Order: sequence, then C-alpha cells, then structure tokens
Amino acid sequence: MKSQTLLAGRAPSGPISLMKRVYKYVLPEVRAELALWRTRAEAIADPELRKQALDSMNAKQFHCEGGGVYAAANLEQRQVLIPLIVALQTISDYLDNLCDRSTSLDPNDFRLLHQSMIDAVSPELITTNYYALREEQDDSGYLAALVAQCRTSIAALPAYSLVQEHVVELVKLYGDLQVYKHIAQADREPALLSWWERHSSRYPQLMWNEFAAATGSTLGMFMLFLAASDPKLDAEQAASIRNHYFPSICGLHILLDYLIDQAEDRIGGDLNFCSYFENQKMLNDRMGQMVQAARKSADELPFGHFHRMIVEGLVALYLSDPKVRDQQDVRKTAKLLMKGSPWTRVFFWLNSHWIRKVM
Repeated sequence: MKSQTLLAGRAPSGPISLMKRVYKYVLPEVRAELALWRTRAEAIADPELRKQALDSMNAKQFHCEGGGVYAAANLEQRQVLIPLIVALQTISDYLDNLCDRSTSLDPNDFRLLHQSMIDAVSPELITTNYYALREEQDDSGYLAALVAQCRTSIAALPAYSLVQEHVVELVKLYGDLQVYKHIAQADREPALLSWWERHSSRYPQLMWNEFAAATGSTLGMFMLFLAASDPKLDAEQAASIRNHYFPSICGLHILLDYLIDQAEDRIGGDLNFCSYFENQKMLNDRMGQMVQAARKSADELPFGHFHRMIVEGLVALYLSDPKVRDQQDVRKTAKLLMKGSPWTRVFFWLNSHWIRKVM
C-alpha cells in the first residue's frame, strides 16, 4: 500500500521545509492552545488537582510541541489538528502526573481516570465522573473540557470513522500500561507480564518490555488524526498506518525516552524498560533493530519522506539531550544509532545548535 493520494502534495519535502512550518505555524499555535488550558488549570478548585494539571503542562510542554509536528503535514487543517493533539496529549500528561504522584495505588482508580482518554476519542460514549474512586474530586470541569475539545475537533475530521477503531485500540493499550506501571511496585512486573501474554502472539518480533514501551506512545494516535483530515483516506490506508506505526515507530519513540532516562530512573527507583535487557550489548542490538524497523515502516507509508523525518527527528531529539553526555553507555549507544542516516545528523545538528536554544 504505497498510494500517494493520501495528503499528496501537502507534506513538507525535507527537514528545512518541515522546520519552517513548525516554527512559523505549529509551535506558536500549540503554545497558544496550551496557554488557554493553563488559564483553565489555574482555576481548578482542588489544590492537588490544580498542582498536577499545571505541573504536567510546565514539565511536559514539549510533548504537545512534538505531537503538533503532525499538523505540519496538512497546514490547511491545523486549526482542527492542533487543538485535538494538544487536548489529548494534555489529558495524557495530566493523568500521568495524577497516577505517578498519587497517594492511591488503586488500579481501578487509574483505569477510571484513563476512561477519559477513551471517551475523548469515542464521541458516542457517555462521559462519567473520572474522579469517583479518589479523594480529590473538584477539577472545576477541567478534564471534561479537555474531553469535549477532543470530541469537537474529531467531529471536523472528514475520515475519522475510518480510523476510530485503531485510535481507540491504541488509547486502550496506553491506558493499560498506565494502570500496570503505577500500581504497587511488587505487583507491576507480574501484571505487565500477564498483560504481555494476552498480546504476545501478535508481536513475535518483540520482547515484553518493547511491547510495553510501544503502548506508551501517542504518535500513532496523532498520525491517525492527520490521516483522518484527508477525505481521500480509505480503510486499507488507515489499517496500514496503524500497523506501520505500532509497534515499530511507537516503540522506538518510548524506548529512546527510557534510554536517556536510565541514570535518573536508577536514582529514583522508577520503572525503566531499558533495564530489562540482559546487558549493554543486548540493549544496543535491540535498539538498533528498533531503529531499522521504524525506518522501514516509515519508508513503506504514503509520503514516506515525512514519516522518515519523524523517525530521524525522534532519534536526533533524544540523542542530543544533555542527559546523554553524562552517561557513558548511552553515549556509545547513541553513536551506534546515529550511523547510516544523513537526516539524523541534520536533525541532530539543528536540535543541538538551534532548536534547544530557541525552546
């Protein structure tokens, strides 16, 4: 399935073209959306919910900025895509903070909170009180407003009906991960392994920790939103996008995040999926395989050059992070992953010398 009809002629042609669109249109509009949600968060009545809403935006703004890159492939629809991507990512980051810094270890509480993400991408569902199983209750309508924004944006996507089942599937997998990774520490690994057993037959090429990492990415959801902005999308293309993004591109995304966070996660005693590789050689080998799988998936999609820029941009973004310099093993892994792609080096240079100085 390499039809070029999907968003043909709209996607940026190269790294410079992409970055021009990102800086001229995407970043200013993402930040404007976040400013609106920040104002809304400041009005949350419950002090703990207010703190976690604001902290999540302050610490994770780059998640929305990165997700907003998908709107650069269809600038005509960015007024739909950017509010949708920002709202769903803001829900994700807010709930991650609530679960990660919660006094609760109740999996039912975590699952109910993440029902909001399912509702956000399922306009036919009836919304509920997502805080029913926790002490903090009054968010002054903040989470419900984020859900409503997602639904409003989705209603403006001409081909959403063709991607909805895939989006909901990825959102449910994301919610499962958030439940299992935030429960009591002694229960986490058994729960994650049991969950993996239910899915392992579909992904024989993966280890359990790689599957878990892949479910933590929102990139597949955002790409499906972008696809749904094109009325020429067909069901075969929608399914192909899902299968090419998950698990390879999504898995690379989150494993890179864990790769550079190894030192701080060891200090904090936090779960890190890179720690489950037997040794450094296995980590390097598996990460290398994930990069190659992601590149192959990107190249096989319509307007593959755009997806390839996403993949190379991810590698460059994470490997140019200052955290890498302080971890000798990670530096060695980074050198291996950077091989074989001039685009990665272009993005690495842009990120090291320009992007991080501006952001």
